[in-house]
Amino acid sequence: MKKSTASWSVCFLGALLLLSTMCEALRPIDATAGTKDSGNRRKEDDDLMSKESTGGSSLPDCSHACGPCSPCKRVMVSFKCTVAESCPIVYRCMCKGKYYHIKLWLQPYHFSTIHGGYTASSLLLRASSGTMGFLTEDLPEELLVNIVRRIDQTADRNSISLVSKRLYAIDGEQRDFLRVGCGLHPAIEALTSLCIRFPNIKKLEIVYSGWMSNLGKQLDNQGLFVLSSNCHSLTELTLSFCSFINDSGLAYLSSCRNLRSLKLNFAPAISSNGILSLVVGCKNLSALHLIRCMKVSSVEWLEYLGKLGKLEDLSIKNCRAISEHDLTKLGPGWNNLKRLEFEMDAYYRYPKIYDSSSVEKWLMHQGSYKNLRDLSLVNCIIAPGRGLSYLLGRCEALERLHLDMCIAVEDTDMIALSQKSRNLTSMSIRLPSQFLAPVFLSSPLRLTDESLKALAINCSMLEVFELSFSDGEFPSFNCFSQSGILALVQTCPIRVLVLDSACFFNDSGMEALSSSPYLQTLKLIKCQEVTDKGMQLIQRCPLLTDLNLRKCLGVTDSGLKPLIGLRKLKYLKVEDCPQISEKGVQGTAMFISYKQESSWLY
Repeated sequence: MKKSTASWSVCFLGALLLLSTMCEALRPIDATAGTKDSGNRRKEDDDLMSKESTGGSSLPDCSHACGPCSPCKRVMVSFKCTVAESCPIVYRCMCKGKYYHIKLWLQPYHFSTIHGGYTASSLLLRASSGTMGFLTEDLPEELLVNIVRRIDQTADRNSISLVSKRLYAIDGEQRDFLRVGCGLHPAIEALTSLCIRFPNIKKLEIVYSGWMSNLGKQLDNQGLFVLSSNCHSLTELTLSFCSFINDSGLAYLSSCRNLRSLKLNFAPAISSNGILSLVVGCKNLSALHLIRCMKVSSVEWLEYLGKLGKLEDLSIKNCRAISEHDLTKLGPGWNNLKRLEFEMDAYYRYPKIYDSSSVEKWLMHQGSYKNLRDLSLVNCIIAPGRGLSYLLGRCEALERLHLDMCIAVEDTDMIALSQKSRNLTSMSIRLPSQFLAPVFLSSPLRLTDESLKALAINCSMLEVFELSFSDGEFPSFNCFSQSGILALVQTCPIRVLVLDSACFFNDSGMEALSSSPYLQTLKLIKCQEVTDKGMQLIQRCPLLTDLNLRKCLGVTDSGLKPLIGLRKLKYLKVEDCPQISEKGVQGTAMFISYKQESSWLY
């Protein structure tokens, strides 16, 4: 009993805190104001009241509302509203500048007729808290629905639903997103209750991260049956760390005809059969994410998705039974695919038997990659004669590319990419050390400034460039140089530049960056050759507003001193730079983040 009382107290307190942080109470019009504008406004209000009264609405009677005080007049209270909101008109009785309490009269009023601004949610919260002198029961249903729809934060929605029964019911009808997890206990009963409470849920996330047996039983196949039987509007579903769901549970989900997105994160009991039953039933599926689903291999389900031709977003990460060769089974489905994220398990990429005939299968669909806009490859082998190497040079619409620890990438791959993907706007490369690729020692990693030169010439829309090395202690010296990076920055409209463990980048590079006409964000991580001399030059960069320094040993307080009081930077973030003190960053930017942890040095 004490626990229940405490929880209700917390909820009530939370609601009060939320209400107290909203806009101030409605501000009445000054009755003594005699300016021309107020006179015109009063005339407009009188005209409006006369028009509305002819429409059948009853205005409050102020004949006896003010007691002995006279004359007692009816006035309209003005308040603020955002654009395109429907707002109520509030009338009160006033005598000699004082308002008298009556049951208020409200009607919808469009923003265009009201000056100065309170949001709809602010109005509702003030009404609900009693500070306006009326209850939510006085507001029309349409206005309440419109207000609730505009409240995005889950905590705010939960607080609002505790105010009154009407808001509780409206929130239940309008809520379209839920995120639940370990607190779902007992799982079946709790999920059933939620499905009844929120029948129009469209997006649901069930996350059991950090779950232990003492937290109660997880959601199982029966829970998915309840979900599919009650939530007919479900379009997006995420299941994370759901260890008790297997193929039978996914078979229940196949009846969700409106399901368009499914994300499975660590579902060890689900196999290819379950995925196949799902895609056969959910023919509108356009997004599928499989993360650490160890039992899922690529056979019929990927071929079936390819034949449907509706898949736009495919993400396969650390699914050991799926290889790059299996991606060819998507077949004609490549025509509609816009986003591909493929990540191999780093410990399983080498033993994978590679079929040389897979290149022929990639060639069969050479005209099908033209709509791919977002490509992310992690721990993949991109070598001549392999399918992914061929894919890089065939993506005409590619806008974002992420290559992370991909082995055997060569200049020829990057040149082919730049010639074909001229709409490229963002590129992120994380290169492995040559010591991490023993299989290709006979043909080591060969990425040089020729790749950067090709990008500079062909990719005139490139705005974001990120370069990092996996091991700052043993970088690959047969790779990009400082001059190649600077040539790219000076040729392309680079707005964001990130350099991680770039041992070749020094003060002369910082001097060149200071004249970059487009650079807005600079992030340096473990760039130990950059010193105070180079950092002091960054103040010359015309558009730079965001500076991030992390684990840079050569920069001290002196390097940031020219920025103090300059009001040039909007954001400055300093992490684990032992020679920069907290006092040294004060006054260098509008928003400052400082963190010091030196354990990484030892």
